[in-house]
Amino acid sequence: MNTMIAKGVAPLLAALLLTACATPDFVQPHIATPEAFRESQAPVPAAEVAGIDGARWKPAQPAEQQPRGQWWLAFNDPALTALIDEAATNNANLSVAASRVRQARAIAGIAEADRIPQVGVGIGAQRARLSPRESNLPQGVGTDAYTSYNARLSASYEVDLFGRVAAGVSAARGDAATSEANFRSVLLALQADVAQTYFRLRALDAELVTLADTVRLREESIKVTQRRFDLGDIGEFDLSRARTELSTARAEAIGVQRQRATTEHALAVLLGKPAADYVAGPSPLLDASLLPAIPAGLPSSLLERRPDIVAAQRAMEASNARIGVARAAMFPALTINADGGGVGGVFSEVFKWSSRSWVLGALASMPIIDGGRNRNNIVRSEAVLEESVGTYRQSVLVAFAEVEDNLAGLRILAGQAGEIDAAVVSARRSADLAQKLYDAGRSSYLELLDAQRNLAVVERTAVQLRGERALTTVALIRALGGGWDATQPVNAAVAQR
Repeated sequence: MNTMIAKGVAPLLAALLLTACATPDFVQPHIATPEAFRESQAPVPAAEVAGIDGARWKPAQPAEQQPRGQWWLAFNDPALTALIDEAATNNANLSVAASRVRQARAIAGIAEADRIPQVGVGIGAQRARLSPRESNLPQGVGTDAYTSYNARLSASYEVDLFGRVAAGVSAARGDAATSEANFRSVLLALQADVAQTYFRLRALDAELVTLADTVRLREESIKVTQRRFDLGDIGEFDLSRARTELSTARAEAIGVQRQRATTEHALAVLLGKPAADYVAGPSPLLDASLLPAIPAGLPSSLLERRPDIVAAQRAMEASNARIGVARAAMFPALTINADGGGVGGVFSEVFKWSSRSWVLGALASMPIIDGGRNRNNIVRSEAVLEESVGTYRQSVLVAFAEVEDNLAGLRILAGQAGEIDAAVVSARRSADLAQKLYDAGRSSYLELLDAQRNLAVVERTAVQLRGERALTTVALIRALGGGWDATQPVNAAVAQR
């Protein structure tokens, strides 16, 4: 009867061992990828068709290991290039990310060490005196103290019967790859933040130029109005309004100067410098025509270019490998141990052949009663995998949304800029005509003031739109994962720190 039970249970146990202990095959989650970005199909103004020097950027090809190059060079701005290089060298957050890469790689190396036998050597000496009982002598019989010397060579090796070691190595490698992708994500974010802060600073400088022109116009208007008031041509009302407009324009300029100071301090932090020690000279953003046009490329390439998506991918693979580690803990672990050496009363005897001793053994161990610890560890590992899959799916959805947002932003801003440019021309003509009519006494000061105020608003809006287009262009590059080199930047940057 017992034989029949054994014959029936044996195949079941064998099948269980073969299926339950192995690391499950990783299954890539299905993500519905659109054939094209919707916003990239929308009509683009002619001004946006050509990039710098009349050349369009090529669409990205889906190749994870392909270097993407230094995307900021497309802006043809040496100052921007210098700032990004400086930030990559000195930024504290990037240094933290580089340290995490080194940590993860070291942990992967520790896991790799379990693949090979562990060998050690030991040399020691001891002096001891045993009691009569320990020496198997009658009580009261004296024993002598003795000295012994020994030299041992030991080795141990875990036979990876059920893939625990291999799964641990895969998990550690996945963690290291995740850390490297996170480093690239921090690097790309840093580059984009520096570029956006730089263009925001330049846009504020351009806004200050516009406000300075407005202040100068208001000051000239006060001079003319004061002379006319002194001559009795106009009343005090026009003079008071002119002074009010001048003070208002000056107050607006002071407010923009405050924004510029805050932005300059933010740039200093990105560069790894104290805010008090960094001064950015004025560099107004006066022309948006040099901004490069960024085609969206192939939607599927986004999944390979963006480092945050790659990090989520590697985290899934590491979580899948840890299921194998958890499963292997439920089955026998086989360790082979070997120990050999010599023992002698004097040190010279330790290495004699007659003093040799050795031990060779194997130990197989497995849990029998663990209160459900290992089973719950498997459940936890499977839940972690489910979590990482959800994180991956969310990262993909966010990535596509960010690209669509910035494509829409560039398209709409281009249309706005075209209309504002036309409005600037009309507003300047209106202000010029209003000035002539007022000087000729054919219109009131309020009409002149309204035309001048409208011109100032339109010119300031044009400057702000120019800055927004630069910021959105950088945001689109960031959303597309631009500037990410899958190999060299990580190794080079980590080696520098």
